[in-house]
Amino acid sequence: MEYSRHPLDSHIYLASLCLFLTLLLLLHRCRRHRHRHRHRHRHIPLPPNYAAISSNAVRHVMVPVGVAGPLSVDDRDYLVPMATTEGCLVASTNRGCKALKDSGGARSVVLRDGMTGAPLLRFRTAKRAAELKLFVEDPHNFHALSVVFNRSSRFVRLQSVKCAVAGRNLYMRFSCSTGDAMGMDMVSKAVEIVLGFLKNGEFPDMEVISLSGNFCSDKKASAVNWIEGRGKSVVCEAVIKGEVVKRVLKTTVGALVELNVHKNLIGSAVAGALGGFNAHASNIVSAIFIATGQDPAQNIESSHCLTMMEPVNGGRDLHISVTMPSIEVGTLGGGTELPSQSACLNLLGVKGASKESPGSNSRVLATIVAGAVLAGELSLMSALAANQLVQSHMKYNRSTENCLEKIK
Repeated sequence: MEYSRHPLDSHIYLASLCLFLTLLLLLHRCRRHRHRHRHRHRHIPLPPNYAAISSNAVRHVMVPVGVAGPLSVDDRDYLVPMATTEGCLVASTNRGCKALKDSGGARSVVLRDGMTGAPLLRFRTAKRAAELKLFVEDPHNFHALSVVFNRSSRFVRLQSVKCAVAGRNLYMRFSCSTGDAMGMDMVSKAVEIVLGFLKNGEFPDMEVISLSGNFCSDKKASAVNWIEGRGKSVVCEAVIKGEVVKRVLKTTVGALVELNVHKNLIGSAVAGALGGFNAHASNIVSAIFIATGQDPAQNIESSHCLTMMEPVNGGRDLHISVTMPSIEVGTLGGGTELPSQSACLNLLGVKGASKESPGSNSRVLATIVAGAVLAGELSLMSALAANQLVQSHMKYNRSTENCLEKIK
């Protein structure tokens, strides 16, 4: 039987051919777009200052940045940038900021401001090591060392030198102000100059084992930082009204005071904590450090924190304080020069060096860090006291909504 072509066959054939060609064209365009997209991201030019911040830099990673606040510290309000992947952290800190704001804000005081560097020296005898210790401790000699030390930079000013003898080793801990820079490189440069001065003078038999002997102590939990301080030593405090404790924090003054004693003080002592007498200071410090271009590794000593809570005004209100002896921050140099981190510092109003009062910008940043830690401690401790921690994490860590709006 011979097949008879239907009049519509040619139209169906043309339509199918057009559809096929259209799909082929779309596929070709998708491939070209994907290639251009991948090519464009592969060759994104890095900022010129990357070379000074990170060796072998090829790309950068994105970390979510949230904003908590306004944080009221010393009669000023700040929106605090926090870079973190912990779902509830910014929202919890924000709740603490609200409690502080509704109670009149927090007050802070900077007790000390001095970066440290500690070289390791060795002599033929322990007696000779002790002689250098006594030499440095003589006020007349300290003045001479200060003149040499301070020549290294117009911002570096030697404050003290403390020595420790171990056998024939001598560990010298230099402490100095470094303006608005965090100051590690500045200290190392000045220490090297002083060691050359000593070796070419009274102590030619001195052997420099290392420019850093761990007595500083950098990026390590240590008693010397806990007791003597490093960077900025800050105390931040506030009185939270009893009504705010109930309305915003959903707990009571008595419950918070009792929990703080048994958790942050006794619990930390049972654990043998060194500088860790708090609930989660490290959480807030790390988030602000990453957002503002600080050295994240210095979170270790910068998170040393003693959280205290006491009932005041006849037990109606809560006095809370955080004592942080070694907050190591700067507002210029290093990671603070990156575009995103620079923008976060500008948000806080502390970017760069203060022309009117060198060092004041970095000190303000340290008080902001302490104030944010105060807010974070207040909120987490309240969640624990009210037995809401797991509930909050289950709700907000899996939420697609803006959880900051839910706690206002």
